[in-house]
Amino acid sequence: MSTDACTLPTVERPLRLAEFDALFTEAVRSVQSDEGRVRMRLIGGDGLRERVRDLADRESACCSFFTFVVDGTETNVILEITVPPERRDILTALADRAARLSA
Repeated sequence: MSTDACTLPTVERPLRLAEFDALFTEAVRSVQSDEGRVRMRLIGGDGLRERVRDLADRESACCSFFTFVVDGTETNVILEITVPPERRDILTALADRAARLSA
């Protein structure tokens, strides 16, 4: 098995996508993209930083090509996501989804 493949069982993929969609809808305030990197600003209540970190940790555990950096305060979070060049299409789709749902 490739070390940069998604290993999330098929049955769990819609659940994880729903978690990302909820996060994007509820908390994302801006999305900035450039080659191989997306930076999102999220605003929310107590526990937002832990929620973002937990989701990022679980996603990178199954899809090792993602690199997530979670920074900021408990309620004002910066999420930076990077991928290798061959995975940019996935990152672009994720950024587009975040921007669309946060609008």
